Amino acid sequence: MNFDRKYLVWALGYLIAGMGVGLYMAASKNHAQLVAHAHILMVGFAVSFIYGIIHRLWLQRPSKALAMTQFVLHQAAAIAMCTGLLLLYGGVLPESTLTPLLGAGSVGVLLAALLMIWLVRQSSRAEFATSR
Repeated sequence: MNFDRKYLVWALGYLIAGMGVGLYMAASKNHAQLVAHAHILMVGFAVSFIYGIIHRLWLQRPSKALAMTQFVLHQAAAIAMCTGLLLLYGGVLPESTLTPLLGAGSVGVLLAALLMIWLVRQSSRAEFATSR
């Protein structure tokens, strides 16, 4: 499976999860999970979808190892962040317990974004070199 499809499949999974949390909040009239809901949809769905579009439209032949590292890092970090937020705002665990998980998830999402920038820059350079 190409990275564009992998990102699309994961994005749709986050969409379902985010909508599920939203439906739960509406049905229970308890909106405590609003922050987790927003992060699932933005970091999970929207960012994964955008990364899929980038792979489809702009990354012709990215380094397979680097692209896989970026993909796995983003998904693992997004899951860590969203899980931590669900546990925090659900009142399951205290913030002091979840801080390492939330910190690692946040840093991982940022590092994955930096790797995506690197992939785009490398792809641009390769296209420039072959068009000369």
